[in-house]
Amino acid sequence: MDEFEFHKVSSASISNLTNLCSTLSITREELDKALSLSPPDRYEEVQVNKSDGSLRTAFKPHYLIRRIQRRINKRIFAPQKSEPNTVQWPSYLYGSIPNQIIDGEEVQKDYIACARKHCKSKSLLKIDIKSFFDNVHKDIVYDIYKNFFKYPDSVSEILTNLCCHEDRLPQGGLTSSYLASLALYDTEPSIPKRLLKKGLNYTRLVDDITVSSKSHNYDFSFAQKIIMDMLYEKDLPINEKKTRIEREASTPLMVHGLRVCFKEPRLASNEVKNIRAAVKNIEILAKERHYRTTHSYRKDYNRCLGRVNKLARVGHNQHSKLVDRIKKVEPLPSKRDIKRCCAMVLNLERDHPSKSSRYWYWRRYHKAHQRINILQRTFMHTAADLRARLRFLKPTYES
Repeated sequence: MDEFEFHKVSSASISNLTNLCSTLSITREELDKALSLSPPDRYEEVQVNKSDGSLRTAFKPHYLIRRIQRRINKRIFAPQKSEPNTVQWPSYLYGSIPNQIIDGEEVQKDYIACARKHCKSKSLLKIDIKSFFDNVHKDIVYDIYKNFFKYPDSVSEILTNLCCHEDRLPQGGLTSSYLASLALYDTEPSIPKRLLKKGLNYTRLVDDITVSSKSHNYDFSFAQKIIMDMLYEKDLPINEKKTRIEREASTPLMVHGLRVCFKEPRLASNEVKNIRAAVKNIEILAKERHYRTTHSYRKDYNRCLGRVNKLARVGHNQHSKLVDRIKKVEPLPSKRDIKRCCAMVLNLERDHPSKSSRYWYWRRYHKAHQRINILQRTFMHTAADLRARLRFLKPTYES
């Protein structure tokens, strides 16, 4: 199997709307209700903060659209490990796609694995696709279902309708990342093949394209032209501000926030220093009277722990030491947490008979488990009693 190609691995198909409903475990009435929702009812427009401080418009799906899209993800794009893959993703594609099992081994598909492909590079070409989701037209989505998955027209039209918002991929739609990854399935595979003949490495992390060379002053004009031609063929514009060429100099080369001048990707030296400082800050906060029981401390702690765990992914020798330090100052529950946990379990007991099959019940059930895990650090008997009650309240939600 060609590692550069997108492959539909499963030979199974969805031949009609009845099979589609069966695949997604929904009734025809639920499907018709979802399709009848007007655009404003399908998605609620929300503003999300970007890393640079600006705002990005995203869309929150209606609960029925959300449920159907989640099942499209789990049953078409990324089946569970116990089920065969539907899509074999190409080796150069990363981000928002599941890890792949190749020859019995799991292949990581996150940003760190992507950066690893460019290690020991001397020159980089970075191309950013402008407003990627907004520029993926419904015609591209229809083509994916029709010509990649080989679904009939009726099924392809319905799936396109369910995954698009006003003719585009919505930022915030659960299926949008997978469809964006597949948007170039028919034109992209030839690009990394051609570039490999030139000694270049090509990767795409959703909308970020990176090409690297082991040469110090490599001329990327050919690579840039064929990539731009590929994108323009799909009416995908380029973000000129984020498209640039970088060369090894006094400043280390970075890919997705990681240094790639070495054999393995590394965090920037100031990032490691900042993580150590964050752990020290948590230790100082933990000494304040009663502060370890507050919601603010819990939030700061979880954020810090996430940053510490980044060290493990890049094999940094400070990881285990910092984990040991931060584990000693875990958040502690307060008596207010007892009231909250009791209320959560009581609400679950009330809703279990009629709502246990809903996604939001499933979410509340697991959130209650998480809260009880914190509660047991101090109030062990109360936590044990609440956990015993939860055993009878398991969700029947089918993902």
